[in-house]
Order: sequence, then structure tokens, then C-alpha cells
Amino acid sequence: MNSAPVSTADGYRGIWYALGFKFEYGDKYSGGLGTYTANHVPMAEYAPAVNKTFFTYGGTPAADKRELAIMVSYYDHAKGVVPRPITLHFDPKVDDPHDNASLRIDGEGHIWVFKSGRNFSRPGLIFRSLKPYDISAFERLPEQEFTYPQVWRQPDGGWFLLFTKYFGGSSNGPERKLFWKTSPDGRTWSEDHLLAGFGGHYQTSGRQGGKVATFFNYHPDNNVDRRTNLYYAQTLDEGKTWTTADGVPLALPLESRDNAALVLDLQAEGKFMYSCDLTFDAKNNPILLCIVSRAGEPGPKGDPREWTVLHWTGAKWERHVVAVSDHNYDMGSLYVNGDEWRIIGPTGGAPQKWGTGGEMETWTSRDEGRTWRKERAVTAGSDFNHSYARRPLNAHPDFAAFWADGHPERLTKSHLYFTNLTGTRVWRLPYDMTGDFARPEEVATSVK
Repeated sequence: MNSAPVSTADGYRGIWYALGFKFEYGDKYSGGLGTYTANHVPMAEYAPAVNKTFFTYGGTPAADKRELAIMVSYYDHAKGVVPRPITLHFDPKVDDPHDNASLRIDGEGHIWVFKSGRNFSRPGLIFRSLKPYDISAFERLPEQEFTYPQVWRQPDGGWFLLFTKYFGGSSNGPERKLFWKTSPDGRTWSEDHLLAGFGGHYQTSGRQGGKVATFFNYHPDNNVDRRTNLYYAQTLDEGKTWTTADGVPLALPLESRDNAALVLDLQAEGKFMYSCDLTFDAKNNPILLCIVSRAGEPGPKGDPREWTVLHWTGAKWERHVVAVSDHNYDMGSLYVNGDEWRIIGPTGGAPQKWGTGGEMETWTSRDEGRTWRKERAVTAGSDFNHSYARRPLNAHPDFAAFWADGHPERLTKSHLYFTNLTGTRVWRLPYDMTGDFARPEEVATSVK
């Protein structure tokens, strides 16, 4: 067994990052990106057996550092405390939260962390806790090639992994292709199966019961700044066959722009698509949350940036706009509780306009996404933008979304936050800790 050296940190410090692609209205994306990207799924999971929500995030050793650490921790719901977070992996040469991880819990309670690789330069890594529901010690499994890990458990306890691999290169960079593979135990894996590869793609996926579903975009001429269209595919038999939402078989791999998986031809509308979240209604029909934009760069050219819900009703896809915001990467999450649908995300006016993120808000619908109303502001009067509100798997209502903040235009501290499902209470994780455990600080009562 290859044990992974871990250490405890003395606080919850999120990574600050800027991609470095500057435009008139700022960086393509930047700020507190500890819970980035929407393509790392899931980043947290609630464990009823111990009444704890385990989570991973991209951290850093100190506020003035741009060095990425893969962090793991949990919130103890019964005691209302968090421990010192664990530094599971650290490379001082890496500052890029594309290397952030996904987290899962297996049937025996072991914590699994899938750290994303990056392009051709860094491998994907898998870690497994030595003891159930315990983050003090991990083993490290052999390296693999995967980026943007999206990890789902199979009914028999095995793993189903959706991921990205990079190929070739052009003036627009390498081509991103989508794959999946399976494993009975997380140690022995199947071959990599190609799902889609026709110009480049980003995907966001989900699972409910026996259905694994994914939706993704397409990069014309391999240009990620012109990502467009929306495609959907699902499997009911662990990848043996893939179909459209209405069960039409798909011939894989998908290798052309025009194929049966196409749901929205946004390219014909001159629009772009940025995926946020995928979940299911009470009938196990998929619901997709994305942002539809008019431009790939930040600033008013891309407005209105529409938070858009796509819902398969069982007979057709319905498309509805929830809200608008001012940045392509204003990512949020979608929740379904009976006939109530809810979105938690940075749709509010941003402290730093045209930057990644904004003020967190909740929106609700009681007619299957056809109409929405803003329920409340979750944060208000913030110093920095809040970004990437993430939904834990099997989310507990007291820890329904977690995210980070930061100034998108300059290096700042980045705090980690979480909220309850209704957005009426918000807590900030302790940036500095002196003891082994600390109680998160309740920082605000939401404003109607």
C-alpha cells in the first residue's frame, strides 16, 4: 500500500487564482476559486451514518501564496464544528484550481478523493481513507490520466467515472474529449471509453438510481471561448448503451456536431453555453442548469447572461430563463425537493462588477421550472464576490451549498462559506484556527 503523507492545516484558506487571459473588463475568470469547477462533481457528500458532510476544496498555505493544496475536511452536524482541514496533496509549483478534486464515500464509509490531472502535464490521482469516515490517513492509488473527474457509484458498489482527456494541439490549444470508465473496487479500471470528441467539450453530470446522465457543449474549431450548443446523453446500464432522454440509442463515439444528442442549437442563435449543474425531477427526468451568454469574454458584450433551466418532461425539452447575471462563470447549483425547485448561486449584483461571482441568492419554482421568483438574498454588502456555489451529494439541509469568496482583480484572502437550504443562515469557516476544532462563524442573516 502506498500511503499518502497528510498534514493538518491551521485554518480554511481558499486558493485565489486568475487564468491570465485579460480583456477590457477583466480576466476571463479569477478570484476565490476553491470550489471551482462545475466539472468536478461532486465536491462534497453527506454521510447519514455519522451525521457529517465531508468536502474537498482547493486551498493554499497562506493568504499571500498562490500555491494549490488539495484539502479535505468535514462538518459535524451534531456538534456544529469543523476539524482542522487535512492537506492531502500539495505541489508548490501548481497554483491552478483546475487540479481541484472530487469526493465520494463508498458503502463502507471510506472517503475517496479524485484529484484532477491537468492537460498532458499532470496525472490524475486517487486517494482512499484508511478508515471509514476518517480523514486522518489515506492511501494513494496508482496515477491515471483524467481531468475534471465526475464520480458516481454503481449499484454493486463499483465506480463509474466520467472525465476529460486532451489530444493534439492547434492554435486554439489541445482538443478536449469526453470519456468514461468503470471499476469494481477503485483499483482495477476498465479501458477508457470515448463518449464525444468533435472539436472539444466540457460536461456536467449526475446520477439518480440506475441512470447516469451528462450534458455538454461543443467548441467550434477547438476554440473554448466559443463553446456552444447543448448535448445530452444518458445510460441505464453502466455505459453499455447510451441514449437520448427519450431512449433513442446513440451511436458512440459522437464524432460530429449534428447528432441525436443535440438538445439546443445555440450556435445557430449566436450564443454560448456554460454548464452549472444536473439533477432530476421526482419522475427521474433530467433537469439541466446552465448559463447562456452572448460572448466568451467578460463585460457587457455577453449580456444578458441567462441562467437557464432545461427540463425533460418525459415528452419534450422545455427551456426557461431563471435570472440574469454579469459573468459567464457565475456558477450555482440546483435542488429538487418534491414540487419545489431551488437554485442557489451568485445571481445578485457583484461587489466587483463584471468579475467572476457576485452576491449569493436563492430562486424557487413550484411549476417545474416554468416560472421563478427570487426568494431571498443569501449574502449582502460583501467586500468580495462569492463564486461557485456547490451542492453536496445527498445534501443535508443545514449544509446545502458551499463556496468561496475573493476579489477578482487582485490577490486577496479567500474564505470558505456554507448555507442552509433556504439561504436563511450563512456560516464562514475559520480562516485561522488555534485548536483542533472550531465552530464556523455565522456571518449574516439573509435579507429579503
